[in-house]
Amino acid sequence: MKSFRVSLIGAAVSGLLSTPVWSQSLIDLYNMAKGYDAAFQSAKSLYEANRYRADQGLAQIMPTVGMGLTATRSQVDFRGDTPPTGVASQLYDISGTKFYAAPFPSTYSANDGSPFKRWYTQNNATLTASQPLYRPANLAVYRQSAKQLSQAYAQLTVAEQDLLIRVSQAYFDVLASQDSLNFVRAQKIAVSEQLASAKRNFEVGTATITDTREAQARYDLVIAQEIAADNDLRVKRLALDTIVGIKNAAPKPLNAGTALTPTLPQDVEEWVKQSESSHPSVLNAQLAMDIAQLEIERARAGHKPTVDLVGSYAGTRNLGGTPTSGLLSFNSHVVSPTLQVVMNVPLFAGFATENRYKETVQLEDKARQDLELARRNVAQATRTAYFGVVSGLGQVKALEAAESSSQVALDANKLGYSVGVRINIDVLNSQSQLFQTKRDLAKARYDVLVGSLKLRQASGLLKEDDLQGVNAMLER
Repeated sequence: MKSFRVSLIGAAVSGLLSTPVWSQSLIDLYNMAKGYDAAFQSAKSLYEANRYRADQGLAQIMPTVGMGLTATRSQVDFRGDTPPTGVASQLYDISGTKFYAAPFPSTYSANDGSPFKRWYTQNNATLTASQPLYRPANLAVYRQSAKQLSQAYAQLTVAEQDLLIRVSQAYFDVLASQDSLNFVRAQKIAVSEQLASAKRNFEVGTATITDTREAQARYDLVIAQEIAADNDLRVKRLALDTIVGIKNAAPKPLNAGTALTPTLPQDVEEWVKQSESSHPSVLNAQLAMDIAQLEIERARAGHKPTVDLVGSYAGTRNLGGTPTSGLLSFNSHVVSPTLQVVMNVPLFAGFATENRYKETVQLEDKARQDLELARRNVAQATRTAYFGVVSGLGQVKALEAAESSSQVALDANKLGYSVGVRINIDVLNSQSQLFQTKRDLAKARYDVLVGSLKLRQASGLLKEDDLQGVNAMLER
C-alpha cells in the first residue's frame, strides 16, 4: 500500500509537469516578441531615423544645385508732340499711333500729344551649382554623422539585449511559478493521504486526535499556498503574454536531469576586460566623446576661411525688346555662363566663435568623465553578474544534496511513524521540507540560466545565438 501511495504521488507530479503539445520554446517566444514588443520596435525605428540623419551629414560636403525662373511683364508710356530737333527723323505709324523717331530712336513723340504705351516681356532662367572646396566645419559635421549612426546602432543593441533578458526572465518566471504550483499540489496530495491515515488510526484507536488536527492544519495551510501559487502563475503568464503578444503562452520546461555547466571563462577579470571593450554602453560613451572632439574642431573652424566653387548658367529672353532699347528693337536672347571661386574670411563675430570653442572644450571633458563612469558601472555590473552565477551554481549543487537528504529523511520518518517511534507532525514536516527544497532547486536552476544570460549582457556579449544553448536544454 505504501509503495502504491509513493507511485501515486510521483505520477501526480509527473502529470502536472508534463508539457502541452502547443507549448513554445524560448527561441519561438523571442521571435514573437521581436515583432511585437513596443520598446524594441521604438528602438528600431529610432535607429532607422538615425540612418537618414547620417545621410544628411553627407550632404554637407556634397555639391548643391538650384534653378531660378522669373517672368516679368512691364509697360512703358512714351510722351511727346514735336519731331526731334537737330536729328533727321521719320514719322512712324504703329497700331494706329503716329510718332516721330530718329533712326536710332532714343526720343519719341506722338504728333497728337497723347502718350504711347507699350508692353515688354522678359523671361530669365538661372542654373547655379556650388561645390565646397574648403569648409572644415562641414567636414566635422559629416564625420559626426557617421559617429552618431554608430551610436544609434549601439542603442539598438542595448534594446535587443534588454529584450532577450526580458523574454528569458518572463519565460523562466512562468516555469518557476508553474513548478511551485505543481509541487504545492503534489504536497496537498501527500498531506491529504497523511490526514486520511491519521483519521483511520484515530478511529481504530492507534493514534490521538492530535495527529488528525495537525494533519488538518497542515492541509489547510497547503490549500492557502495553492491559491497563492495559482495566482502567482496567472500573473507571470500575463507578463509573458504582454511581451510576446500572444495569449496563454506555454513555455517548454527543462529536460529532466539537465546538468548546468560552469560559466567560461572562470575568471571574473576576463569578463570585465571583455566588457570594457565590447559593452554597448561603453561604446556609446566612447562615441559620444569622439563626437565632442569633432565638435571642438567644428567650433575652431569658425576662425577659418571657407572656399567654394560656384558656377552658374543664366539665360534671358526679351520679347519685343526692352524699355531702354527703343520701340524699334526686336526679340533678343542673352546667355551668360560664369564660373568663380568664392572665399569668405571671418573677421569678427562678437567673440561668439571664441566662446563657442570654450564651451565645446568643457563638453568634451564631460564626455570623457561619462566614458569613465560607464566603464566603472559596466565593470561593477559584470562582477556582480559573474558572482551571482557562481553563487547560483553552488546553490544548485547544495540543493541537489538537500533534496536527496530530505527524501531520505521523509522515508525514515514515514517508517518510524508506521512502527510508532515517530509522530504525525514529523512526517508532515519532512514532507514540507522536501517539497520546499524541490521548489527552491527548480528556481535556482532557472536563476542560473537567466543569470548566465545577464552575465553576457553585462559584458556586452549577449546575442540572439546565446539563446540556442538554453533552448537546447528544453524538452522537444
